[in-house]
Amino acid sequence: MSLKPHKSSSGVSSHGGDVSAELVQLLMKYQRRIFAYVHTLVPTRSDAEDILQEACVTICEKFDQFESGTNFYSWACQIAFWKVRAARKKFATSKVLFNQEVMEVISETRVELEDELDERHEALSRCLGKLNDRDRRMVLIRYESGNNVPQAAQACGRTIQGAYKALTRIRKALFDCVTFELSLEQAR
Repeated sequence: MSLKPHKSSSGVSSHGGDVSAELVQLLMKYQRRIFAYVHTLVPTRSDAEDILQEACVTICEKFDQFESGTNFYSWACQIAFWKVRAARKKFATSKVLFNQEVMEVISETRVELEDELDERHEALSRCLGKLNDRDRRMVLIRYESGNNVPQAAQACGRTIQGAYKALTRIRKALFDCVTFELSLEQAR
């Protein structure tokens, strides 16, 4: 896949500056969220990965149509949504298949919840920063892709039972902290 800057007919980049760098930066920032969105609309992870790949190719091809300064995530999710719709024929024999109306409701719900989820992620980030180093390391290792509690326990020098207890305590502390942070935001 080529990430060449898109040029207008005059040969000047429509975004100004280094379009390839801007595109790569935006894709790196939002790729996981776009994948999560796609995965809510298709039956399996591998289907979501395939559709994400197709969507990324189209995003690269159509990046000259993206208006810099607007919401890249929403724009990219629209492209992904159309890729999901195109792939629905492939899923016709699947046991889990949402009808078009359900897909549209899920898509609309994502848009409605986007700001709230962003606020929650920012609050969680602040709360993770408030944890002591040992607890923060435990949580980050545990929730790193592919890891489980025994792996986190071993990496942090805790027993498995101790790790479960610590994670329960840490999750509660993070939940309470995020709830408090969000209540402060709403009070403003």
